[in-house]
Amino acid sequence: MKQRVWLTIFPLVGLLISQLCVAVFAQDVAKGENLGTTTLSSQTGQTGAGMGSEGTTAAKPGQAGGMGNPQLGGLRRPLYRLNRSDVVSLSFTLSPEFDQILIVQPDGYVFLKDAGAVLAYGLTLDELQSAVRKAYSGYLHDPQVAVALKEFEHPYFVAGGEVGHPGKYEMRTNTSIIEAVQIAGGFTHEAKHSQVVLFRHINDDQVEARVFDIKKMLREKSLSEVPTLRPGDLVFVPQNSISKIEHLISKPSLSMYVSSTQF
Repeated sequence: MKQRVWLTIFPLVGLLISQLCVAVFAQDVAKGENLGTTTLSSQTGQTGAGMGSEGTTAAKPGQAGGMGNPQLGGLRRPLYRLNRSDVVSLSFTLSPEFDQILIVQPDGYVFLKDAGAVLAYGLTLDELQSAVRKAYSGYLHDPQVAVALKEFEHPYFVAGGEVGHPGKYEMRTNTSIIEAVQIAGGFTHEAKHSQVVLFRHINDDQVEARVFDIKKMLREKSLSEVPTLRPGDLVFVPQNSISKIEHLISKPSLSMYVSSTQF
């Protein structure tokens, strides 16, 4: 009797264990499928065009493309913008008869062969290329042109007043206001070290004026406060005390310090 009972129980137990294993396996497969779907959705959300809020935005023409990853070269300097008297060359791939060399005029324009004047001052080379293509769109079908910078004015600063050698100096590296004075021959015996004026070009009409006590900076060794020059800055060392100077002055007012042709 007992033998018959055991013979009946063993098959039932085996059947239950088989069903349990099948259920557990099916559950694991379902989880794996869900995990695979989540990963795919995440990847699509990050890389799909126009999907989600993490999509990249193209940089505007003529501007540096954001900070990026410095280790991957994402940190960029601002692109060079054309200045007056710069020289550029235009090379047309399919229409070499339109090749030409242009000089940015004092008013900021260049004059294209058969296409008239185009504003170039303040543009990057890519922006000028777009402007040239637009100007020639009425003459050529899909004009293909390359723009190259041939000549440009090197960065400079001007030193005036009570320095050994007043004049215009090329900036080959980062230059502080103290270094600028030394490059210009140092202070004269009549120089007012405590009121060195830095004039900085703001726009075509205005100049910013800032006064620095170089004597105090050197005495207290507070060199961290020494400003670094920007291209076109004017460093003026007076002979006598300046009672008052406006923060913003008109560009013609610089004539009392230095010739306007130097700035």
